[in-house]
Amino acid sequence: MIKVAIADDHPMVITGLRNMLANYDHIVISGAYTNGSLLLEGLQDQAPDVLLLDIQMPGQTGDELAPRLIKRFPQMAILTLTNFDNVLYINSMLRHGVSGYLLKTTDPRTLIKAIETVADGGQFVDQSIEEKVRQLRIMEKETNFHPLTLREKEILQNLVSGATTKEIAEKLFLSFYTVENYRARILQKLQVRNTAELIRKALVLGLA
Repeated sequence: MIKVAIADDHPMVITGLRNMLANYDHIVISGAYTNGSLLLEGLQDQAPDVLLLDIQMPGQTGDELAPRLIKRFPQMAILTLTNFDNVLYINSMLRHGVSGYLLKTTDPRTLIKAIETVADGGQFVDQSIEEKVRQLRIMEKETNFHPLTLREKEILQNLVSGATTKEIAEKLFLSFYTVENYRARILQKLQVRNTAELIRKALVLGLA
């Protein structure tokens, strides 16, 4: 029997997962939580074998919660289940120690296989994003790439979307020069010379 808990801020997602997993006799839902505080509180009473964790959690994001959860509940496997296919988030979660990473578009059979794999101590990464992670790790090894911070990821995504420095500054309530400094650091980390090259490389690597 595999005990599974769900952490997602969308009740419909939780209901859908409950209904789907109910079809498998060897899986039981031990709890469902809609934010980080409820999750931490609930796990104190009953930690599952596998936690299905979304990245976009209110209060604390999944990549902020993951290290704390792994430290506090080392026997619990974390399987990230999210809409985010950004390779920086994927790589960040895996480096934090999560056991797997799946997109919410995955089919039920793959989800069940992933739950079984991580419950058994293995690692499972969605096949559609596995190659992106491999390419990023090659780049890290070859270029001494330093992972982007959460704020740098946010600014990179806005740049790829076509936003100007002024627009990003207004949107994120930062000064123009602060955004420019972030942009310069991102250029340096990705080893490109300008925003056009940055956008091309980010798209090729699946960073945004």
